[in-house]
Amino acid sequence: MKATFWNRMRGYVAVDVRGEQLERLLNALIEKRFVVWDIRRTDEHTVRFFVVLRDFFRLRPLLRQTSSKIHVTARYGLPFAMDKLGKRKTFAIGLAVFVVCLYLLSSLVWRIDVEGNVSVAKSDILQAAKEQGLYRFQWKFRMKEPDMLARTIHAQLQGVSWVGVEVHGTKVQIKVVEATRPDRGPLMSPRNLVASHNATITHIFAETGKPVAKVNSNVKKGDVLISGIIGDDANRQIVVARGTVRGIVWQEATVETPLVLKQKVYTGESKTRSYLVIGSRGLQVSGYGKLPFEQFEVHGERKIVQWRNYVLPIGWLKEKVMESRLEETQLTQEEGERLALEQARSEVVAAAGQDAVLRGEKILLHEKSDNGKVYMKVLFEIERNIAVEQPIVN
Repeated sequence: MKATFWNRMRGYVAVDVRGEQLERLLNALIEKRFVVWDIRRTDEHTVRFFVVLRDFFRLRPLLRQTSSKIHVTARYGLPFAMDKLGKRKTFAIGLAVFVVCLYLLSSLVWRIDVEGNVSVAKSDILQAAKEQGLYRFQWKFRMKEPDMLARTIHAQLQGVSWVGVEVHGTKVQIKVVEATRPDRGPLMSPRNLVASHNATITHIFAETGKPVAKVNSNVKKGDVLISGIIGDDANRQIVVARGTVRGIVWQEATVETPLVLKQKVYTGESKTRSYLVIGSRGLQVSGYGKLPFEQFEVHGERKIVQWRNYVLPIGWLKEKVMESRLEETQLTQEEGERLALEQARSEVVAAAGQDAVLRGEKILLHEKSDNGKVYMKVLFEIERNIAVEQPIVN
């Protein structure tokens, strides 16, 4: 039988018993239900066993009856540990003070974190929390309940739609959700919307103001499209004209394209070089030797060593040197014209804006020069927004 947890709590001892009537003694122990275990002989007249502390004090009458002598060889369990601790008063007091200090320190608020605030200052949130009794080094048992704290802090803050308070050990976390505010547009002075180009109107929509132009009408640059003056002479009002006006404008473009097209291509041959980077310097560790390529491009990939939020001045650079060459492609007259048209279309539409749509095109002039180039003059029809602002001066 091994020492159980309960026996360790009660305490037990290891004893050596010496005498001539050991069998009689052991039979008496069993008869009287002594808690003993691990009984074994050490020699002809000596037996060793473990006995719980309570039964140890009941052994004396049986020892006297059997003329046996007892010797305690070891002591185990809580009573003996407490007895040793009692003899070391300084240690016991220090342990008690440590436990008390640990409890007191864990009962304080050591850190307050604020999350979710963007426009509301963190100092305002902490000040509102302090007014409700939540601040650093405050006793946790003196704080209000987290739900009540969240409600009272929320009531003190402007521009906040929700506040949550969570307690994690010695840390308190305040979570904030700010209210969504509508964007305030910039202040505008009264204005008209006028045409930015000569155009044919295809669409007009006035949010505010009075539409002057009509669909399918021709306008010149500077003509009023949507007027900021509404009403008659008796009841006239000046407003900020807003709306959308789209129209067809004509854009002339002159382009030239060579009939010999030069393109850079990769041959598929490459070489890799590696460097150990320390600060702004690199130490090559592989890929030595002269490059076997006349024309090439270098593509590098750098990796840095980072620990948490700290970037260490050590890294690794891997370069891939790829062989390239220029290839010349001879274009026909038709291919050159098609390429020139595509280039002109992309340039004109990009210059007109993202909402521009190409509606038509007409080649005014195209010719091939002696130096191997195609020259073209093209008239494009582009539908785009043509309304620009014009302040109204009283």
